[in-house]
Amino acid sequence: MLYFLGQLGDSLAAFNVFRYITFRTAGAVMTALFFVFLFGPGMIAGLRLRQGRGQPIREDGPQGHLLTKKGTPTMGGLMILSGAVISILLWSNLSNLYVWAVLFVTISFGAIGFYDDYLKVTKMSHKGFSGRQRLLIEAIVALIAAYVMASVTDPKISTQLMFPFIKGSGLPLWYFFYVFAAFIIVGAGNSVNFTDGLDGLAIVPVMVAAACFGLIAYLVGSANFSEYLLLNYVPGTAELSVVCGALIGAGLGFLWFNAPPAQIFMGDTGSLALGGALGAIAVATKHEIVLAIVGGLFVLETVSVIVQVVSFKLTGKRVFKMAPIHHHFEMLGWTESQVVIRFWIISFVLALIGLSSLKLR
Repeated sequence: MLYFLGQLGDSLAAFNVFRYITFRTAGAVMTALFFVFLFGPGMIAGLRLRQGRGQPIREDGPQGHLLTKKGTPTMGGLMILSGAVISILLWSNLSNLYVWAVLFVTISFGAIGFYDDYLKVTKMSHKGFSGRQRLLIEAIVALIAAYVMASVTDPKISTQLMFPFIKGSGLPLWYFFYVFAAFIIVGAGNSVNFTDGLDGLAIVPVMVAAACFGLIAYLVGSANFSEYLLLNYVPGTAELSVVCGALIGAGLGFLWFNAPPAQIFMGDTGSLALGGALGAIAVATKHEIVLAIVGGLFVLETVSVIVQVVSFKLTGKRVFKMAPIHHHFEMLGWTESQVVIRFWIISFVLALIGLSSLKLR
């Protein structure tokens, strides 16, 4: 919305600043941050009043959780989504289809997560939305977004899979690309969902990944930078830097209230939406594999769940003391803060490895 003030720059030079993506990204960060700071306490109070006993805590989980986390409200993703979406609408170029595709995924996945959280809270059970139904709806949303983003991308690369650390053309996937892109988006959403199990554990790696992809989107969307770095130029994706900025700002605001001991959990409302947004941005910028590197922590959490389930079904034995893997380390005697901070460190290291792919080609 404010982007269009830049059109006044021809007559009033002061408005030129609204044309700059860097300025609007900074504005998106601050707007989302202040929105969550301002309205967060009221949202927490309202959710606590309506939810009563808060999010159901796993009885088979670490016993300390039953004492420290019981009664904490969930659906904190509403704080993140409201701050981020308002900031995106305020600072983005709303004529950009990439922005709308990412918003479509973010809001849709947030709505799916909200319904799942609602069922869990009202039934006081871990069994929310049917897993198959949820994945089907997520897949439909992701396929639509993938089609929209591919339709506005250069046809020469729109359905290609690009590889990090390798310059030149990628692997043509043709129509299978839409399935692959949907898998990335759905997988990213559910991976963040698996990671969200301890106070502050998921939101910081999400912000780290958003910062990385904010930079990637800016470079890939710039003809000069993409040529210098031997990246595939995708016009229009630079605008997604503003989207990433809004996610970072809203995430910082949420972390203020989610820091141990958490006043609120993001729930599926937030984790699905944030993961889906990262997946959609990765697809738009043609950096899907880099997302698996930068978001390697999310991949590790997901793999730990898959390995645990497959092992138990085939052999009746568990590989980990508990899955996802962050609970495994808790069961080994790590304190919650040790798990969280060490996992943050891992996410920073993986982000640096992912960013190195921009230059090492």
